[in-house]
This record gives sequence, structure tokens and C-alpha cells, in this order.
Amino acid sequence: MHLDAVAVVTNIYRVAQGLRNQMEQEVLVEHGLSWTAFSMLYDLWIWESLETKRLAESVGVSKATISNITKTLERKQLCYRKTDSKDRRVTYVGITDTGKEVMETLYPPFHKREVDIVSSLTTDEQKEMSRLLRKVIRDNQF
Repeated sequence: MHLDAVAVVTNIYRVAQGLRNQMEQEVLVEHGLSWTAFSMLYDLWIWESLETKRLAESVGVSKATISNITKTLERKQLCYRKTDSKDRRVTYVGITDTGKEVMETLYPPFHKREVDIVSSLTTDEQKEMSRLLRKVIRDNQF
């Protein structure tokens, strides 16, 4: 048994879950957003509009999950759906002006919390951790 590998994966999982929970409870709650809904809205904020398949890949969820979250975000008037005029099987999700306003309000405290979470690490440690995590991501095609 490779206990070092188990420890690394367990700690990555604990950090990821802890980060997600803290962000939802401390930052995202104000706008009633889950981590996944925020991730989706963030991508739309960056790209304006994305095809649902690409959005699902970017957020790391299924197209069905994107569909469900889109319904919730549409009710909050944060995004909208549009069908491709050339291929009706293809659907795009776009961000509304209200969605952009929410992201412009939400991102500064979100980013501040990101900085706070890793503040116990030196800049060099943060860079090294990023490098190592990117390597794990790349080598496993996450």
C-alpha cells in the first residue's frame, strides 16, 4: 500500500471540499449560488456565451447538470439559453446583464477569500503547489 499517495489524494480531497464549503457558506450564499452554479456563471462571465457541451466540460459536470443549473439561473435572470440557428440540436447558454452585475459584485470577495485561504503559504510555496497540482491534472487529463 502506498500511504504517501493515499495521504496526498486524501488531503487534496479535504482541501477541495473545505474550499467549496467555505466559499458557498461565506461568499456565494449572499446570491444563493452553489459552487457549480458560480463556476458556470464565472465561465459565462469570461466567455459571454458557451455551447452546453463545452460549458459542461469546463465546469466538470454533465450536460444534464448544466441544464438543471441553467433553469435555476434563468429563474434568477442571470443567464439565458439560445438554440443554434444552423443546428437546433445545439444549445448555447449566455450571461445576462444582471448575471454580469452579480459577478462584478461577487468576484472581489470571492477572490479575497481565495487569497486568504492560501495566505499561510509563501509565494514560492503557492507557485510550487500550483505547479504540482497542474502536473496531476495534466497527467490524469482532469
